[in-house]
Amino acid sequence: MEDVTGLAVHDHHLWRVDKVKALVADQREAVTFFCGGSRNFAKFIDLFNGVFVLEIDAETLARRLDDRREDEWGGQGRQAERDLILRLHRTKADIPRGGIAIDATAPLAHVVGEILTLSGAVGDFAQ
Repeated sequence: MEDVTGLAVHDHHLWRVDKVKALVADQREAVTFFCGGSRNFAKFIDLFNGVFVLEIDAETLARRLDDRREDEWGGQGRQAERDLILRLHRTKADIPRGGIAIDATAPLAHVVGEILTLSGAVGDFAQ
């Protein structure tokens, strides 16, 4: 297995399409959520009933990056990674088109409630 560090981590952030397809095909659960992002989303995104895009403003992103430890991707002292994160945020590169925007600056319980309600996983979620 190739050791991937630094900016190369982003280029290697791929989901295994066969595993995604298997999870989507598994109908034992009424609702299945996938969390995170993948550079190869175009290979499987059409399998999903919907996509939520968690959005934050640049100031919130910068503050959250400042809170990361040195050993975390984009954390303190990892300027090239931080620059990439900020550029991707600004350009919206690697973000699926047509997703449902969710304000991720809101408290976590509100964000989760909105996703659960909009996905139909639960009725109007008490927040």
